[in-house]
Amino acid sequence: MAEQRKIALVTGGSRGLGKDMALRLAEKNFDVIITYHSKIDDARAVVSAIQSVGSKGHALKLDVSQAASFDAFASEVKAALKKEFNAEGFDALVNNAGTGLHVPFSDTTVEQFDSMVDIHLKAPYFLTQKLLPLINDGGSIVNISSGLARFSFPGYSAYGTMKGAIETLTRYQAKELGERRIRVNVVGPGAIATDFGGGIVRDNKELNSMISNLTVLGRVGEADDIGGVVAFLCGDDAKWVNAQRIEVSGGIFV
Repeated sequence: MAEQRKIALVTGGSRGLGKDMALRLAEKNFDVIITYHSKIDDARAVVSAIQSVGSKGHALKLDVSQAASFDAFASEVKAALKKEFNAEGFDALVNNAGTGLHVPFSDTTVEQFDSMVDIHLKAPYFLTQKLLPLINDGGSIVNISSGLARFSFPGYSAYGTMKGAIETLTRYQAKELGERRIRVNVVGPGAIATDFGGGIVRDNKELNSMISNLTVLGRVGEADDIGGVVAFLCGDDAKWVNAQRIEVSGGIFV
């Protein structure tokens, strides 16, 4: 009987950092479920790329801002595990999906703040809660934070506050899920040149240059700087890494 392959679920896996995380996991012999918000063609392309390295891939639609949908989503995951992977559970959850917000503190509205709470705090909290029955004992959870939880740039007060909360949540999850040997860690990317936040780091030459000059390694991050770290934390090579924050920022503000 063939050994059951490990399975990972990456939210927001159709583009940007999530896409690279999914591909790096596939290269480490994980089968991968990704979620997408609206761009199904992008999601299908990632699934094809996962399959091209010999792993199984599957895409499910999810709006992480809608916590009321998480029960139904958990049921979809359970059905997909059975149908697509012949499995009862999965081994690694990566809470990656999110959007940016760049607004001065003095101008941030209640609606904008609430949106950040829904996407960046309630989603990792309650989606993980709903998926717990499907996460295998001895599995791994990786939450995605930001360098902005450690250092500050004007305009990111709401976003950075949520990421600070995620880092606290990570320690509590690690503490309470330890009896099931589920490890929980958090990764804090630095500024990355993707389409996140409207592509500002990638497309704004002045900002790109400023961040490069502040970073020890002399450049902004790229998507493929992050995925390998997440894949490492999901796998057995990190079996004794727990309740840790790993910043992947090239050494900004050292």
